[in-house]
Amino acid sequence: MRLSEHIYRTILSLAGPLLFVQKVFSARIGETVKLIADNGEVRYGEVLKIDGDTVLVQVYDETRGMDIERTSVVFTDSVKMAPLSGQVIGRLFNGSFEPIDGNPMFIAEKWMPVGGAPINPSARARPEQFIETGCSSIDGLNTLVKGQKLPIFSSAGLPAKELAASIIKNSRLASKDSAHASDESFVVVFVALGLTHREYSFYTNTLEEMKTGFVAFVNMADDPVMERLLAPRFGLTVAEYLAFEKGMDVLVVITDMTNYCDALREISTAREELPGRRGYPGYMYSDLAYIYERAGRIKDKKGSVTILPVITMPEDDITHPVPDLTGYITEGQIVLSRELHQKGIFPPVDILPSLSRLMQSGIGEAHTRKDHRKTADLLYKYYAKGRDLRRLEAIVGRDGMSESDKLTVDFADSFEKEFVNQGTERRNISDTLDTGMELLKRFNFYTA
Repeated sequence: MRLSEHIYRTILSLAGPLLFVQKVFSARIGETVKLIADNGEVRYGEVLKIDGDTVLVQVYDETRGMDIERTSVVFTDSVKMAPLSGQVIGRLFNGSFEPIDGNPMFIAEKWMPVGGAPINPSARARPEQFIETGCSSIDGLNTLVKGQKLPIFSSAGLPAKELAASIIKNSRLASKDSAHASDESFVVVFVALGLTHREYSFYTNTLEEMKTGFVAFVNMADDPVMERLLAPRFGLTVAEYLAFEKGMDVLVVITDMTNYCDALREISTAREELPGRRGYPGYMYSDLAYIYERAGRIKDKKGSVTILPVITMPEDDITHPVPDLTGYITEGQIVLSRELHQKGIFPPVDILPSLSRLMQSGIGEAHTRKDHRKTADLLYKYYAKGRDLRRLEAIVGRDGMSESDKLTVDFADSFEKEFVNQGTERRNISDTLDTGMELLKRFNFYTA
């Protein structure tokens, strides 16, 4: 068995976050590497590739100023581990799992690999049980359920961060009001990637309002790029621990996965790998699946991991590789509309392209209300019809339309202004369904 304290001082070269070490007689892929400078400064990395006696190491920390001739390399014979404890709740960490809230690091109850353990497909329980987000367009028409992975597709300039903050706060408040759960049974794991200082200030204010019931991992735009790849893995490892060992329902909100994929592309370019679509590595699909598929429930266990990633679509292009590949892996999508945003509607959720494939599992008398399915179907039907008739109105004018067509167009306008638009107001599921039903009845579209 190889001794982990064996030290090498045979660094060949350094290229960005990549370090080449030669004359290594024993190493393994994924192994954690410790880099110790003469002044005692310690950095960490991971073995990416082994070619004979030369090893490629990916460094987690900043490499600028590193003296490769005076740096010792220690192969630890272990994978990257995350410290875990119930005391992690209410804490704020950076992308390397170091506290940035001014409090000391907690004492770990156990350590787990950041890669997690894949859930045996036969042990998976079907995602079910409604998660209330306080947003009518999601709760009423694209319901989120425990164990689901449901992305939010946004674009530059749209209020994705405000929607994410609203969901973080409202889902926590809803868990307190639930008759089926205690205050301690629901927690939000928030992972922020590539934040500007303005965005950081916005999110920290949101977390301060919550006070507890969250765990946050924050990676700033000027932090090492490797932290952007590590932060979601740390967040999901904590989520799995709280869900499957502490029996909690965990909602993981990750923003923004586009920054994660850009970091993946940057590392791939540094490794001189053959690029795929738009320069992204060919393995990006499997890398995203590795993250998203950590959502789920396990039979005979109470907890659940639900993932709500935010994806910014470059140039409003839903066929861009990041949203495109995400759509293949996840169970639906929430799409934000620039047109609705320009009308002053918040949240500007575009109902027609939005979808929750697991909605049926989380609604009905056992979870929300008996009339949920019927109300949602009628709202979708007449709104879709009204949207279609708007094009006719643009051609023939309102005077050239029948009275029933005018009524349907008016319904679509009222639906956007009264049901989709709710500002910062939080609506519980009863308020959402009542709002939808009253709207249908006002236009004589609801039949008992």
